Amino acid sequence: MARFEVKLPKMGESVAEATITSWLKEVGDTIEMDEAVVEIATDKVDSEVPSEVEGTLVEILFEKDAVVQVGETIAIIETSADVNPTTAAKTVVEESKEAQEVEKTIDKAIEIVATPILKTSDSGKFYSPLVRNIAQTEGISMEELENIEGSGKEGRVTKEDILQFVANKKSAPKTAIKEVETTKKVVEITPKEQPKVPVSVNGGDEIIEMSRMGKLIAKHMVDSVQTSAHVQSFIEIDVTNIVKWRDKVKDAFFKREGEKLTFTPILMHAVAATIKKYPMINITVDGDKIIKRKNINLGMAAALPDGNLIVPVIKNADQLNLVGMTKQVNDLANRARINQLKPDEIQNGTYTVTNVGSFGSVMGTPIINQPQVAILALGAIRKVPAVIETPDGDFIGIRQKMFVSHSYDHRVVNGALGGMFISTLKDILESWDVNQDF
Repeated sequence: MARFEVKLPKMGESVAEATITSWLKEVGDTIEMDEAVVEIATDKVDSEVPSEVEGTLVEILFEKDAVVQVGETIAIIETSADVNPTTAAKTVVEESKEAQEVEKTIDKAIEIVATPILKTSDSGKFYSPLVRNIAQTEGISMEELENIEGSGKEGRVTKEDILQFVANKKSAPKTAIKEVETTKKVVEITPKEQPKVPVSVNGGDEIIEMSRMGKLIAKHMVDSVQTSAHVQSFIEIDVTNIVKWRDKVKDAFFKREGEKLTFTPILMHAVAATIKKYPMINITVDGDKIIKRKNINLGMAAALPDGNLIVPVIKNADQLNLVGMTKQVNDLANRARINQLKPDEIQNGTYTVTNVGSFGSVMGTPIINQPQVAILALGAIRKVPAVIETPDGDFIGIRQKMFVSHSYDHRVVNGALGGMFISTLKDILESWDVNQDF
């Protein structure tokens, strides 16, 4: 008999932990190869963890609703494989339990002393979103952050500075715990409470608890607004030629490809081509550095039946032709609605597109999907009277038009780039050839 450790798998480069939402098996149950053992949830997607072996579940290390780090052992399966058993699994489990006790002690203290990490301290020091996020995650107070000597420009604290501070702090856990406990007493003497707006509840009002995903989305949106300097540009695009072309080819397209041709893949294809012309819109901010992304991975915001939102990602979108883009868009949208997306399919987006027009909205001002720096909102296509210029003069005609709203991070994307981006998108869409094949 051998003992196999079921570990929390890696679910994308930005996902470091997950919440256990439900155990599908109990201790003593027999498990088949690739059979789902547990359901987990991240701030991006819900998923299942399958077993890599056949055997019997003998130990569950984390209860429901526990938050687990990627790579941690969450269960033990006893297999019938002819392998010499070792005490490694037992040792890992014991160490894990001891570590949990220490972490609970530290987390409890940190929960009491934690205060919001501000962009700029009282002394005028600026802290990047990455540094503030690490400080919040590691339980570093504003006072501790102030005492870190920065090696960056103008004495700014860099990622390396704060990680070195965290490493030094963790190397002396007993001292760290004592410091936290000491700080706890100080905080108890001078507590800081965030002002709350009173909310009145009448007898006929219904109180509805936010879902787990709803809470995560709410936090993600607030964090984005506090991180990025949102600016919007708007432009109106004449898509009459695209409407005519789609009406002409959609039946033949479905007959040949077995896919419905909507406006979304046409517009996404044009967005990918535009990003290729303006690669500095395909970036991420890391403290005082800008990371220029090599791949163009388009996020496609999709509404879920419960009213929440998810953003599946089309990887290397600029390398797809219109047929390939249509297949990807339809597949991801369909599986998003029935909650069958894989964790990797919602990771590593570099630019997001949201179709507010599907709900009849003419335009919108979307919030940037961090850590990206821009997002595009597609408005509804409408028949409107418009001035048409011809060599023989101008006249009024009925045209199919839509508004496009471009939200971008003004810290790194100026108005010229944000405006030129949607102007080029307009040129690509308005020059559509109604006689082209697909």
